[in-house]
Amino acid sequence: MSDTDYDAENDDAENDDFEDDDYEDDDFDEDGDINTIEVPTARNVLEFLVKSVVENPDDVEVEIVERQGSVTLEVTVAEGDMGRVIGRRGRVANSIRTLVRAAASKDGSPIDVEFVD
Repeated sequence: MSDTDYDAENDDAENDDFEDDDYEDDDFDEDGDINTIEVPTARNVLEFLVKSVVENPDDVEVEIVERQGSVTLEVTVAEGDMGRVIGRRGRVANSIRTLVRAAASKDGSPIDVEFVD
């Protein structure tokens, strides 16, 4: 095999049918953020529990926030409903946190739950 045969083989290997346009990186979401962690089970359980406790379930909002590698679910409710969600001595809120953390184990991601005024 001569040097010219070797060079021809390398050129063919470099020019395979691979095109950059066909390549999609599954690690990035639509916004180009690689750090997005999905916790659908935990989010759905949290939303269901909070809507079950409050008087205005249409005003319940759950937002997923990532901070330094940890995931926090922030819950916002109508003004008069925050007391219902927290409960006496925080017992309802702590119960909700416990159930949502158990649900998050199915998602494979540890989470925190915060109730935002």
